[in-house]
Amino acid sequence: MGGSADRRPGGGSLWVAPLTEAQAERLKERIYATITIVAVLMGLFRSPDVSHADAALVVVITAGGLWGAMFTADWQVYRIVHGVHPHGPDRRRMAYVTAPLLSSAVLPLVLICLSALGVMRLGAALLTAAVANTAGLFLWGLVGGMRMGARPAGAAVTGLFNLGIGALIIFVKFLVDD
Repeated sequence: MGGSADRRPGGGSLWVAPLTEAQAERLKERIYATITIVAVLMGLFRSPDVSHADAALVVVITAGGLWGAMFTADWQVYRIVHGVHPHGPDRRRMAYVTAPLLSSAVLPLVLICLSALGVMRLGAALLTAAVANTAGLFLWGLVGGMRMGARPAGAAVTGLFNLGIGALIIFVKFLVDD
């Protein structure tokens, strides 16, 4: 069933194209934002008096704050490394790399809006978004394991590790007393 030569990074038929450095940075930002959003969603879930508008505002501010912080950090690092402000392509690259921080708010905002329309309770929307984002962490771990050439069981272990991070956040938020 194939030796180590068949298990090199990117060697599988589904994972042929290697990620560029910018794509890898985007993925890192997305995973970081997902973990943060899960924690925020669980905090909102535990808040008894949160309104739809408040929940949406907190999610937007969290994602926007993460984006602003990372964009500013990238800008500062660029200035330190190159001795000048970033221009043109470098600014676009910074925006491209940090954009996933904003996209982490999309699912929670959609579910909060559906809740405001009466499709589900707000608590259910927040918990669903947290669980779905945690499942996304599992998928990123699974894909990462497969891209590294791991067998399905090994890739699943990597996915389960990521899932454990999100599940731990959810579990801890349930344990916290008001």
